[in-house]
Amino acid sequence: MELISIKIDSPEGANIILGQTHFIKSIEDLYEALISSAPGIKFGLAFSEASGKCLVRSDGNEEELKKAAEINALDLGCGHSFIIFMRNAYPINVLNAIKNVQEVCNIFCATANPVEVIIAQTQMGRGILGVIDGESPKGIETPEDVEDRKKFLQAIGYKR
Repeated sequence: MELISIKIDSPEGANIILGQTHFIKSIEDLYEALISSAPGIKFGLAFSEASGKCLVRSDGNEEELKKAAEINALDLGCGHSFIIFMRNAYPINVLNAIKNVQEVCNIFCATANPVEVIIAQTQMGRGILGVIDGESPKGIETPEDVEDRKKFLQAIGYKR
């Protein structure tokens, strides 16, 4: 077995959701979950089959994000994984709907941070072991940091 780290090449200003699912119909169901959860969302998604033709299947409503999802899914090369890039919405707007898609088995990350995916490669194929989501902590928040956090949440509409 070989361990590999692959950096996700995320489009400017996009959030990412990376997960595992198990059926070809996932692409349609994930599309429906996204489009019905956040008005105005722009997204692209790709799903990697693990049997049959083993194709990267894709859909979306913004071509740049769809192409980025296809390229990243192919680079990862992990069967039954999916990747979503989105704008005009946050993961918090769509994550519960995605988790409720019957085929979804696992969510590895939902973030706007840089992401590295830790993959195991064997003779049979590749699988996602986990992710590195952003950077390591640099300290403990101060009272000023608490105020900054609250102001940020107000600015994006999640706190009054």
